[in-house]
Amino acid sequence: MKKLLLGSGLALASFASTATIVEMNTSQGTIEINLFDQQTPKTVENFLSYVQDESYNETVIHRSVADFVIQGGGFTYSDSFDAIDTKPTVENEPVFSNVKGTIAMAKLSGDEDSATSQWFFNISDNSAALDTQNGGFTVFGQITAASQSTLDKIAALVHCGEVPVVDITEQQCSSSDVSISSANLVTIQSVVVMDDDPNSAAGLSVTTNTSLDSGDTSTDSGSSSGGSLAWLLGGALLVFTRLQRFK
Repeated sequence: MKKLLLGSGLALASFASTATIVEMNTSQGTIEINLFDQQTPKTVENFLSYVQDESYNETVIHRSVADFVIQGGGFTYSDSFDAIDTKPTVENEPVFSNVKGTIAMAKLSGDEDSATSQWFFNISDNSAALDTQNGGFTVFGQITAASQSTLDKIAALVHCGEVPVVDITEQQCSSSDVSISSANLVTIQSVVVMDDDPNSAAGLSVTTNTSLDSGDTSTDSGSSSGGSLAWLLGGALLVFTRLQRFK
């Protein structure tokens, strides 16, 4: 059940935007992302700092929830999940709505300014659940239409718990005798800037988050289609215990 179904009270508006363009190359295909430099400058600068020092290279998609989100930017994998080094937290910038096809920052429950490296793609319209919780989740970019097929491919994989896997069956996911390697996970091989002009990708149609205008700053006490939203950063550590059994 989605939290905070706002119905007609969620007034949305679209306007033209401009963006730096980055390309995320994954083991399942390419995702091209337009970053909202002008409207969410602190978040974009933070994201690009991880891109520039190659922190996202060889990380994995560690969480995928059907009809909700696909999350990454937090871990590499060798014999186990290893958290990447993170930079100082970034101030929340809840300008845009968490609609399908956007990328937003993950953060700790109860702390709206706690985002560091982790991000998630909205694979459905999550505006009713995510635009108000914890001060609103900062949307800082939008994928191109051609990139949707890569997200669909990841979402369609077999999942061990909420971790998408390759060449492992659903039956093997419940077995204690299966070995897992990085080859079984969705890997982000590289993230590169394709066009660093913040005025590129002009004419994007993006949706503003007007939910907070009414002063609604609900916390994470409820649930959405993906369960408690506290997992959007802190709960990601659950993947350690879920996949250790495959070693």
